[in-house]
Amino acid sequence: MPGVRIGGTDRIDVRKTYKLYIDGAFPRSESGRSYLVSNPKGAELANASRASRKDVRDAVRAARKAAEPWAARTAMNRGQVLYRVAELMEGRRDQFVAEVAAAEGMSGRRARTLVDHAIDRWVWYAGWADKIAQLLGSSNPVAAPYFNFTIPEATGVVGMVAPESSSLLGLVSRLAPIVVSGNAAVVIASETRPLPAITLGEVLATSDVPGGVINLLTGLKAELVPVLAAHVDVDAVDTWGVAAEQQAPVEISAAESIKRIARRPKGISDAAFDWTDDRAAQRPEWIAAFLEMKTVWHPIGA
Repeated sequence: MPGVRIGGTDRIDVRKTYKLYIDGAFPRSESGRSYLVSNPKGAELANASRASRKDVRDAVRAARKAAEPWAARTAMNRGQVLYRVAELMEGRRDQFVAEVAAAEGMSGRRARTLVDHAIDRWVWYAGWADKIAQLLGSSNPVAAPYFNFTIPEATGVVGMVAPESSSLLGLVSRLAPIVVSGNAAVVIASETRPLPAITLGEVLATSDVPGGVINLLTGLKAELVPVLAAHVDVDAVDTWGVAAEQQAPVEISAAESIKRIARRPKGISDAAFDWTDDRAAQRPEWIAAFLEMKTVWHPIGA
């Protein structure tokens, strides 16, 4: 095995063990399974946990427990918490660059560009935390002695299927708009490029994001996505990373429990989408996709 010679002795590298991230902890899959992750050229990188149906259920349970307290925080506080995630990612920038370069088979320079965009995207969405209500909410004119307000509220637990082609930037671009408004997330990471997602979990675990607000699963999408889409305690599903041939079955399964669904725009493929295009890849509409508009009536007068 490769090693580094220090003080006249050969040292064996300490290999990283990649686990799941559920409820603020790092469990192995309850099934005990793992799968081999390789780079685009076929070189072996590591073994990742192969999550099971029970792992999905555990993650949904953790998200449900965390959703209400997270939504109840002030918008300003949620923005501060997400900004802290960006701070911690900045401190581990070199590690993310190395993992993205290995996972996606690219140069360090290109990987650094993607990591910088991912950090900046957290900051961008963190800034929307206390502004999205002003953009989407309204005071509605009515022909009666009432005030009528429309107020956006978090949907609840959101299942997210991460983009397959972008291990970190695509993941952050879809995840940040889900949690900034008060939702909790259960994320199925890229199947072929899952390793940066777990490193992001390590950042989340040392940040101020409460356990359970974001849960990250690695494994085979064919096994996990149908379970997530059908789970009755999931309120919405982001299907961006679902293969085209599986979109219809997943949406039919989600519809059985009346879930809100967000999908890729028609005619846009995951592989062809440019996640570094700020005008296309960071949008307040992506926050709105996981909000419910609530209308409140209040009489005028004493």
